[in-house]
Amino acid sequence: MTPPTLPILEFILKNYKNFNARATRDALVAYVRHIESGGKMFWALAGAMSSAQLGITLAPAIRAGLIHGFSVTGANLEESLFRLVAHASYKDFPDYRYFTKEDDTKILEDRMRRVTDTSIPEDEAFRAVEKYLVPMWKNASTAGERRFWHEYFYDLIQRLDPALHEGDPDACWLLAAARKNLPIVVPGYEDSTFGNIFASHVKFGECSASIVKSGIEYMAAFYDQYRELSAGSGVGFFQIGGGIAGDFPICVVPSIKYDLEQPVKPWAYFCQISDSTTSYGSYSGATPNEKITWDKLTKETPMFVIESDATIVAPLLLSALLEYKQHPEAANALLSKLS
Repeated sequence: MTPPTLPILEFILKNYKNFNARATRDALVAYVRHIESGGKMFWALAGAMSSAQLGITLAPAIRAGLIHGFSVTGANLEESLFRLVAHASYKDFPDYRYFTKEDDTKILEDRMRRVTDTSIPEDEAFRAVEKYLVPMWKNASTAGERRFWHEYFYDLIQRLDPALHEGDPDACWLLAAARKNLPIVVPGYEDSTFGNIFASHVKFGECSASIVKSGIEYMAAFYDQYRELSAGSGVGFFQIGGGIAGDFPICVVPSIKYDLEQPVKPWAYFCQISDSTTSYGSYSGATPNEKITWDKLTKETPMFVIESDATIVAPLLLSALLEYKQHPEAANALLSKLS
């Protein structure tokens, strides 16, 4: 029998020798070893990863059991759903760097919302989803029900008629996560388009603000979720970008230790992909060592910082991890030759 080929994993191991390439390779190898030992991995997604279609590799990784929980911005949560229902109506702008103010005004007039080199269609995405979510909020207000922000999206995306899918459902990370009922925290969900839409219906008296559980309740629930995730070999933290999506969940460890005054395992792995260079006053660029002083990580935690574009690095890492998951013996044979 011809041995399986693992082109992405082999490419990374062969070529990624120094600088950010080496950090990428080492983070990948440590990720594999952590999963092999029975550990779990928690991902934090900032930036515009859903609009950048990270779901193409992220969704298969969820289905393969390589990702076990998420912290995401409200934008990443809703934009994964947008890509599913309105993919054909998106427009790309590869020459966006040369746009004038007039060019962007024309995009606005065309009812598109630009995100770097692509754009979300107002009517096919925001307004189409609004028709489903707003009645859910109103019904919850009438019934006095309360849910976490992501639970409304989990419910909607699984009840949505497949005939309404314009994007590939196999490339929708939110759908994959909902089907597995992965734990998700969405800190600062108010800072999103649907957070604004929800606020408007609260202002008009059509919905109660209390139907969405608060960020404090997210953390209170995450205490127990973290304990479950960290059982056995522990749970690692894989972060894309900076800000609240990363800072909120990683604080669960010191909060359990100092605020609940209960024993807790530290994070078992840490990797951050960010193009924000290390500098004073830059959270995204802070080195992992700083987190040791906050008792989020320890000196034994495998730590990696990849200063690069996550839309390039993350799909490579995920593709290599999927190769490992599909052919673990062949992958380990390659890893054993690593010098």
